[in-house]
Amino acid sequence: MSKKILLVDDDVDILSALKMLLYSEGYEVSLKQTPAFALASIAKESFDLILMDLNYSLDTTSGEEGLALIEAIRKIDDDTPIVVMTGWGNIEVAVSTMQNGANDFIQKPWDNDRLIAIIKNQIKFAEGQKQTQKLQQQNQLLQQQVNQEQSGVIIEKSDAMKKVKALIDKVAKSDASILLTGENGTGKSMFARYIHNVSTRNNSDLVSVNMGAVTETLFESEMFGHVKGAFTDAKSTRIGRFEMADKGTLFLDEIANTPFSQQGKLLRVLEDSEFEKVGANKTQSVNIRLISATNANLEADVDNVHFRKDLLYRINTITIEIPSLRNRLDDIVPLAHFFLKRSKNNAITNHDNKIIISKEAQRALKNYPWPGNIRELSHVIERAKILCQQSIIELADLGLPTVARSSCEPTTSEVSGNIDTKGELPTLASLELDIIDHRLKHFNGNAIKAAKSLGLSRSAFYRRIDK
Repeated sequence: MSKKILLVDDDVDILSALKMLLYSEGYEVSLKQTPAFALASIAKESFDLILMDLNYSLDTTSGEEGLALIEAIRKIDDDTPIVVMTGWGNIEVAVSTMQNGANDFIQKPWDNDRLIAIIKNQIKFAEGQKQTQKLQQQNQLLQQQVNQEQSGVIIEKSDAMKKVKALIDKVAKSDASILLTGENGTGKSMFARYIHNVSTRNNSDLVSVNMGAVTETLFESEMFGHVKGAFTDAKSTRIGRFEMADKGTLFLDEIANTPFSQQGKLLRVLEDSEFEKVGANKTQSVNIRLISATNANLEADVDNVHFRKDLLYRINTITIEIPSLRNRLDDIVPLAHFFLKRSKNNAITNHDNKIIISKEAQRALKNYPWPGNIRELSHVIERAKILCQQSIIELADLGLPTVARSSCEPTTSEVSGNIDTKGELPTLASLELDIIDHRLKHFNGNAIKAAKSLGLSRSAFYRRIDK
């Protein structure tokens, strides 16, 4: 794409000469004759460089109009390089332009080769600065992803996963919006990365956002970015997640947690592919492929007015449900071996890498209901690798209940008071504790939902926990 340059000068002949020169070098050029017209254009459009005169009709020698224009430009655009031109050049004027925010200075009449060299260098430097800022923010995001799952590796021994994998491979090459659903810990973020890796956008970035961590007050700044001075703490211009994902993939994890008041703004960007940074009037275009994920029932959230129906229709062009681990039994042991190989705890174990999982431990892995799904399996294997003594993971190293359950709820026999694994009848308090513990796990720690499912008020539920 050709670079776009704004020319500002009150001399029509100079504008024509510069336009011919820059066109011959492959640049796109916009011409303005007054500071007012230039500012109006800068507020609406994006330019790669501004080439401007210092003197205009009100004052042809002092350069004050040009200095004022530079200062005004920097109030609305802190990044675009500015090169100033004047027929009244001297050291004092050059210093003043730099102090006001210009990037370089050239005297009229100009040397064509030198002017083109300055323009190329300034545009290249500005692009490098922007790329550096983008990489710095991406590195910060990567550092925050402490719970990141395996990057795009799919184990598909089970029929359930073979069907999901076939569907993903079919739609990944398109630009259709994909909604990934399923329980917590099923690896939705890993599937999002896999989709990006096999898509036509895999040479660009995948930018992940945990929408549950984006507060209502910071939503626009996080998603769209802000300009310097937009609010009290905006000490520098910030690139938003949409801009970071331009030409790549934007993954919105836990999208059900998007503040309702901000969902309309999100919808507008997804529909129009345009946004404005906080504090800026300039509209920017963006080209992203959207992948969303949730463990919530979005249709129920729509009925309860917690989620916009039009936004749901925009993100669920293709919905893919990721099966829970207990519904893909044939994948459990291969996944365990994968996590065993991937584990980074070799340095703190007293044996080599050739650790195996005993047959008894493998049976226990397949019989356990895995309420935490793949994430829980990963943690169990990591812990077992540390604890095992003889380069073989035994049942005891897994730390799983000796009696596996078919679901994350206690079984009928346990609740009715059957003898436990130590040969003793459980007490009422232990039964209550067991039920509360499993109900909390089922609702991912949400005490209000757990209390409601048990027919208890929140205060009564907390009293039982205290007891």
